[in-house]
Amino acid sequence: MAGELTANEAAASKYWHTEMQWTACEAALQLHGGAGYMNEYPIARIWRDARVRRIYGGTSEIMRELVGRSL
Repeated sequence: MAGELTANEAAASKYWHTEMQWTACEAALQLHGGAGYMNEYPIARIWRDARVRRIYGGTSEIMRELVGRSL
């Protein structure tokens, strides 16, 4: 809100956080086995949300490209 975040820092932050969320959700889904894909379990919704967040506001590949350009 103070305007101190650069576009490169924002891209790096989005990339890191969405990938870490994906890794954690994927591990949790594996613990549930096949039941993790059933809509009766909250992990199914959490997993779908984590997958979509890798696409919202720019894909992870685009975020890597933006960060790579700044190096």
